[in-house]
Amino acid sequence: MRGNLTARITRRDFRKPFSGLLATSLASVLLIAASASARRKPIDPNATHPDNRLTSDLTGSVPTHDGDHIRVKTDLGSINIHTQDSDKSGTVEYHVHLETDGSQRGAQELLKSFTISARTTSEGILLKAEGPERHGAGRIWVTLDLQIPKNSSVDVSTGGGNIDSSEIEGRVTLSTAGGNITAGDIGGAAHLETGGGNIIAKNIAGELSANTAGGHITIGSVAGNATLHTGGGHIRVASVQGTAHFDTGGGNITLEHSGAELTAETGGGEIEVGEAAGLVRARTSGGGIRVVRTFGPTDLETSGGSIYLTQVDSAVKASTSDGGITAWFVTPTKSSGACELQSASGDITVHLPRELHVTIDALVMKGDDHRVIVDPAFPLKVSYDDSSKGAHIVRAEGDLNGGGEILKLRTVAGNIRFVLSDPSAQSEMSRQQMLQLQQQMEHSQQNRQQRMDQQSQPPGGESEDSH
Repeated sequence: MRGNLTARITRRDFRKPFSGLLATSLASVLLIAASASARRKPIDPNATHPDNRLTSDLTGSVPTHDGDHIRVKTDLGSINIHTQDSDKSGTVEYHVHLETDGSQRGAQELLKSFTISARTTSEGILLKAEGPERHGAGRIWVTLDLQIPKNSSVDVSTGGGNIDSSEIEGRVTLSTAGGNITAGDIGGAAHLETGGGNIIAKNIAGELSANTAGGHITIGSVAGNATLHTGGGHIRVASVQGTAHFDTGGGNITLEHSGAELTAETGGGEIEVGEAAGLVRARTSGGGIRVVRTFGPTDLETSGGSIYLTQVDSAVKASTSDGGITAWFVTPTKSSGACELQSASGDITVHLPRELHVTIDALVMKGDDHRVIVDPAFPLKVSYDDSSKGAHIVRAEGDLNGGGEILKLRTVAGNIRFVLSDPSAQSEMSRQQMLQLQQQMEHSQQNRQQRMDQQSQPPGGESEDSH
């Protein structure tokens, strides 16, 4: 068991331009009898500030051990986590920068009311920061900078502000009530949660859970399972090796590579998937669905968009209420199973290899205005049926190359086309679509990072008068 080592600090209050503050280095900390302190610079009464802000800085450090678990909890403020190799640092260093409006009553007392403590426990390092009482408090801006060993595990929580983290080799939990989260590579499992901001992370070596009430989620590769949810933003991920479950209330979903089972649901956006090695389930209430290549069973459904499948290598079920369906089949297929494509008011176009063994069952319900169009390479029988209800139904059926799995096509008010596939054109189309997905991911992450870098002060990082 470790003894309780507590780092105590004092503070420095002074008026100075904000640009000068950024150039101020961290105060050196001397550990004596397991305690640390920082001196306070006296306020210069003649100092002026362009926007009349009063500032204060708190610094301190606490000893750490190899692979320690570091917990940080603050009532408010943005948090920046910087890491360095563990053999270069035996401490956790912290620097708190505070700002407030110097013209408001009790400005100096407001700064002094913010406290931070750091100590070692049996579980690792604990840093706890507390701001002023909300009732009657003025405006205060808080930024906490941490310097920790790279091989640490961290659990960071703030009541309102951005969290920005460098590469961390251990497991990570980052939580904010209302800011953005940006993380570098993470060497273990990760849990990222915000009450309303964006989430950006590079590569995750373990499982990932990410949740935001309304922002976008942009992730690199995930080695384990991934569960991502946003109340209304976009979800963009490069790769998930494990099971993936993506859910958004109204944004787009993009995934370059799925290594196992994928479930993607959106209340009104588009869904794009590159290569899918396992089962795919995709649902959208108002957008299109595109899957470049499927190696496992696929179940796709949209209420208001089109469905496009570039290389179908397994059983597919796809349906749309108001859109068309285009599917390019490959041969030989890697897995067996019937395919069913259904549209209420759109065309269905299937590109079939000449040598594909398949049994066709195609039906157009309103044949007066729509028809079945068959390439001469496919010997299908087309028939017409006038039902007792006055509907003019068109049917196409037949066994290609001796027959095989059933390909069932149904449209109410659309055409059905059977096209002889061009393998070279299909291959080039797949390559172009994968390249397009990769470029879209890179562009999205760069733009999102730039916008987040420009947000120097998050709304959740301040405390305001409650009256």
